[in-house]
Amino acid sequence: MLTAHHLSKSFDLQSLFEDASFSLNQGERTGLVGPNGCGKTTLVRILAGLEPPSSGHISRDPQLRIGYLPQGFEPDPTLTLDEIISQHIGDITTLEAELTKIAETLAHNPSDTSLQSQYDELLQRIQRNHTRQTTHILAGLGLEDIDPHLLTGKLSGGQQTRLSLALVLLDDPQLLLLDEPTNHLDIAMLEWLEEWLVNSPCATLIISHDRIFLDHTVTRILDMDPVKHNIREYAGNYSDYLRQRQAEIELQWSAYHDQQAEIQRMRQDILRTREQAAHTEREASSIRIGGPDYKQKGYKSYQQGIAKKVARKAKSRQKKLDRYLRSEERVEKPSASRTIKLDFEANTHLSHSVLRLEDLSIGYDPQHPLLGGLNLELHAGQRIALTGPNGSGKTSLLRTIAGEIQPLAGKVHLSTTVQLGYLTQDQAGLDLDLSAVETIRDYFPNETERRSFLAYYLFTSDEPIKPVAFLSHGQRTRLLMANLVAEGCNCLLLDEPINHLDISSRTQFEQALSQFEGAVLAVVHDRYFIQQIAEEIWWVENNGIRRMWELPVIHPEHPDRNAPANF
Repeated sequence: MLTAHHLSKSFDLQSLFEDASFSLNQGERTGLVGPNGCGKTTLVRILAGLEPPSSGHISRDPQLRIGYLPQGFEPDPTLTLDEIISQHIGDITTLEAELTKIAETLAHNPSDTSLQSQYDELLQRIQRNHTRQTTHILAGLGLEDIDPHLLTGKLSGGQQTRLSLALVLLDDPQLLLLDEPTNHLDIAMLEWLEEWLVNSPCATLIISHDRIFLDHTVTRILDMDPVKHNIREYAGNYSDYLRQRQAEIELQWSAYHDQQAEIQRMRQDILRTREQAAHTEREASSIRIGGPDYKQKGYKSYQQGIAKKVARKAKSRQKKLDRYLRSEERVEKPSASRTIKLDFEANTHLSHSVLRLEDLSIGYDPQHPLLGGLNLELHAGQRIALTGPNGSGKTSLLRTIAGEIQPLAGKVHLSTTVQLGYLTQDQAGLDLDLSAVETIRDYFPNETERRSFLAYYLFTSDEPIKPVAFLSHGQRTRLLMANLVAEGCNCLLLDEPINHLDISSRTQFEQALSQFEGAVLAVVHDRYFIQQIAEEIWWVENNGIRRMWELPVIHPEHPDRNAPANF
């Protein structure tokens, strides 16, 4: 369906990727992985025809229907939800009338290929306009219950993201390019999208940092290497890719160690040969010739000849070694990716009961609370995942605990030993005019220590002195986490903390939280993250919270059947 031929892309002499060649075929689902900043989004934009490569080209059918989901989507704020959907798929009555008109014209001009293309396109739009299909997609992405007359400008960021995904799927694309489609999807929506993709006949390329989502959907992986600037292909899902990569790394380490041993042997051999040449030369120089002793002169000349011959041998072996060290045959030392180094140094003096919710009701309307009757407790050292459907009140609960909004009823009891750290989903709390160095200035005596600390969070070069306004969402998340660490917080409220982190940084964050001695309450939908860090799950449903120890069984097509597996 689409083939990339030797694609390369660079900006300001910085290469993102070079000589990339691959194909996207019908029915294949491909995961595109790599650390943030390696060029994944740029590559997808090139495939979508939105920007050119620096070199190389793309072959595809001119009639290929491509559906592209970018990371940012801003609908016309003056249109209602119903209007933007109707505008996208078209009014069925108008489309059918236009199809009839073109069919009549085509009957008199059957060889007109332009008319035939218009007819085919209209026919496809009518088929895609099927009401049942539209309802199925809107319901699966949690948009069915939103007032169709609501202006899209009043939708939340998550709702806008889901709307953009719905519009892409409604186009019935033959090739689907998805740039982080799992952001702002709850677990039920994730599993609905997984099922939709698996059952779709279209070719799909997915950028995602959700490891379980990749495991459930993709059939192969394209891995972008930011060091070698290449793209390599691996068969299977994400777990298969990890096993193959680990086997490759182990093989590379083995070959690298063997190579280093051989290089050391060659250097020692060259050193011995040089020493032998020097020794022979010294012996020849020590011969004292008195008078016309031709025998002695001949021996000295013979020894000097041997010394030169041995010296040439040493020089030849050194050249051979130098050529090898410059050649492509040389095995490179396996390189480790840059990752966040989180080292939470929490105040370990915490009361057993860190947080207690007593008959708590939260929300904004006393007559219609988001959550009510909450009697829950968070203990020292506990790590709890707060999850459930979007819009059910998870963020509002964190805001209530943090004191940003008042309870509708009941109480929030925080231990006097708690130093609370709150990482918000909207990355509030950062002054956009300050740099990263200025943001943490109160915690370190000088700029050198501030920069050294920020380097653990991958702030290098001029990044520490850039205004926060110019930092990416991922960089802002890292800065917020650095701030929590610098403050020495011992109870963390985390609202979607890994949304903008790549897989490597997510893994590092998971490891850091597993060693954190304080208490953690995290709103999160990443199932792998939940499995790794959560000792307990607070599952939100029916305006309440149930305690669980594993994720519930989700039925994407039948939300009424969703129930915790145990509690």
